[in-house]
Amino acid sequence: MSAMGERYNIHSQLEHLQSKYIGTGHADTTKYEWLTNQHRDSCCSYMGHPDILSYFAIVENESKARVKFNLMERMLQPCGPPPEKPED
Repeated sequence: MSAMGERYNIHSQLEHLQSKYIGTGHADTTKYEWLTNQHRDSCCSYMGHPDILSYFAIVENESKARVKFNLMERMLQPCGPPPEKPED
């Protein structure tokens, strides 16, 4: 396969991954969007690992259900409200 063919194949694979998975980003991803995805992914990971969830519950002196609820609430706007978009 030629160099151009390999480049096209890699580029098409990357586009496929970016369309399939939101957090992979693209050239137009803003800093706010990237940070929001990172925070949401972290919260999901914490909720999906029972040992980490138990650790957070002990540290915060809350039940595991309360910690899970707080993490889900934090996923709504993990980085605060979105920044104002400049007028074109």
